[in-house]
Amino acid sequence: MPQSIAIDVMGGDVGPNVTIPAAIESLNRHPSINIILVGDENIIKSHLLKYQKNQSSRIKIQHTTEVVLMDESPQIALKNKKDSSMRVAINLIKSGKASACVSAGNTGALMATARFVLKTLPGIDRPAIASLLPSIKGTTCLLDLGANVDSSPKQLLQFAIMGAMLSSVLKKEKSPSIGLLNVGSENIKGNDTVKEAYKLLSSSHLNFYGNVEGNDIFKGTTDVVVCDGFVGNISLKTTEGLAHMMGKFLTEEFKRNLLTRIMAFIATPVLRAFKKRLDPRRYNGASFLGLNGIVVKSHGGTDAFGFRFAIETAVEEAENQVIDKIRKQLEIESLVGNN
Repeated sequence: MPQSIAIDVMGGDVGPNVTIPAAIESLNRHPSINIILVGDENIIKSHLLKYQKNQSSRIKIQHTTEVVLMDESPQIALKNKKDSSMRVAINLIKSGKASACVSAGNTGALMATARFVLKTLPGIDRPAIASLLPSIKGTTCLLDLGANVDSSPKQLLQFAIMGAMLSSVLKKEKSPSIGLLNVGSENIKGNDTVKEAYKLLSSSHLNFYGNVEGNDIFKGTTDVVVCDGFVGNISLKTTEGLAHMMGKFLTEEFKRNLLTRIMAFIATPVLRAFKKRLDPRRYNGASFLGLNGIVVKSHGGTDAFGFRFAIETAVEEAENQVIDKIRKQLEIESLVGNN
């Protein structure tokens, strides 16, 4: 059955200049999907004029009159922007007209709206934000990335379940390994919350590796790394800052003098391959896990190439029924009904 992906066309720093080209490219790459473009109909139609009409049968337009601003508070967006492109795109999931929603809009407003409209799955206390990060062995799924500053041991177990099911879909791992982020690998390390979470994970049906440290994220020691949102967000932002610094330092050194410029020219193929492997656009698309529906958050400042990867994530989750996988694993762990 074709999957319909709702795109919040108006969200993000650039809006339709990014979201529509990415949607068209996704249609070309995935013959089995349909796209619902949600936003101002006149603006959408004017952008679609740039493209061939052979995809028109697979594109629908859902007109909306409001836009959630990037600096708007989640409370105001939820209360006063009921006809925003973000809200309507999420409503399409609830009504069954869309299999997933992708938005580059305000993260707080997107999470608040998605949680209000879709609710959480039975057995899940709070949604979590998860994303794939590059590692030596490929990628590592890290969560939570900021949705929950404080998390209980039980919630960390829930994050592990959701991360494992997401990893099984995006990384094609049959039994993804789970690591609990800690200040040391020994099970006696960490605060009381992490120690108790260790016990819960050890007695679960998941493939629990044990405690991992920050450097294990990029070693690829485990397929999934679990932590609370406070730690996860700091880890993510530190990673982004380090990548930016490395890129800046490399550029400065290669431009230092004539000899280094010549060396840079000789090393161009290597540098291009290095840049491609660490290109953040290729890892764009954070999943809001634990909701009764698939919602993927794109970075607000990405380009069409990066936004397309967020759509790819949504398509993978929808086609491989990640929500059903999470439900089944929650039942296995006997968390349903014990919320």
